[in-house]
Amino acid sequence: MPVDLELTPKQKRPAGERCCEPVVYPDVERQEAERMASIAKAIADPVRLQLVDVLRKHAGKVCVCELIPLFELSQPTISHHLKVLRQAGLVASEKRGLWVYYFVVPGALDELAGWLS
Repeated sequence: MPVDLELTPKQKRPAGERCCEPVVYPDVERQEAERMASIAKAIADPVRLQLVDVLRKHAGKVCVCELIPLFELSQPTISHHLKVLRQAGLVASEKRGLWVYYFVVPGALDELAGWLS
């Protein structure tokens, strides 16, 4: 069944005038969005996501020497990924002698998880 549409020619709007009103406004404030984006960006890398998964499952402090054999990466590369996760506030570390032990910061993913659900 054909539908008749009457099209009107485009009209140029004055500068600064909106074409339409937004349908929805964001509930997330800018600072909160930036914080959640930095967390999401940190775990967006597959290796970092796996590191968080291993640390989360262990539910304790894991020596970096135990993490290296899990990946086909060098120790400096693993340390770099752990540094990114630390800077995002997802993991923390504790130095014991020559070794560094890592663990997931309790509640670090709660804000992002809450927003996603």
